[in-house]
Amino acid sequence: MYRILARQHLSQLERFAASTVLLGFDFDGTLAPLVDDPRAARLRSSTRRLLTAVARRYPVAVISGRAQADVAARLGSVPVRHVSGNHGLEPWGETPAYEAAAAAWTAHLRAALAGEAGVVVEDKRYSVTVHYRAAPSRTRAARHVRAVARTLTGARLIDGHESVALVPLSAPHKGDALELARQALGCDTALFVGDDQTDEDVFRNADHSRVLTIRVGARRDSSAAYCLRAQEEIDPLLRYLFDVRR
Repeated sequence: MYRILARQHLSQLERFAASTVLLGFDFDGTLAPLVDDPRAARLRSSTRRLLTAVARRYPVAVISGRAQADVAARLGSVPVRHVSGNHGLEPWGETPAYEAAAAAWTAHLRAALAGEAGVVVEDKRYSVTVHYRAAPSRTRAARHVRAVARTLTGARLIDGHESVALVPLSAPHKGDALELARQALGCDTALFVGDDQTDEDVFRNADHSRVLTIRVGARRDSSAAYCLRAQEEIDPLLRYLFDVRR
């Protein structure tokens, strides 16, 4: 995995910037720093300014594990062209069956994990995320959460940052969402930046001749072609994308 902002790899950014490209980003851990309380996540003021400027020069999509309305509210007035939520399920897979499944999982998880201190079950309407960041023993809490989650029918378990997400097995994922947004916005290519396991659905399924894949934080087991060293490098990336398309 190569650092995309290294001088010898900037030509890749320039090549994609010169095409009809859709810029895609995850939210938490990518556009916004990870925080102990997910409700407190927000863009840094510098990132907000840069993303606003970039979105005036490129079509931009944000594809998040958060509910679509939640991430749209956190973006506020940033002029992105498309927002997808629930790990790519919204708006492409909003069905009553998925909603009913998530409601049933939420009820079961809340009952089974009621005695687990620091564990929060978040109902996102079409998916569920169980956070254990505040648990006294995160390792033990994670083990318990996964054991309960594995008993649920039709759920895909996805490990996140001190959390476990449950998404319907047959639901569209982030890779699907990026491709559908690319087609809907009439773009020939795409660039996507993400930081966690659900973003691997983009990296793993990408045609790398048409999709530039960038992971926040290098990992040997990632399918992304390039990386940023840390979340703080999102600002230099946005600045370069802005400058290269003057």
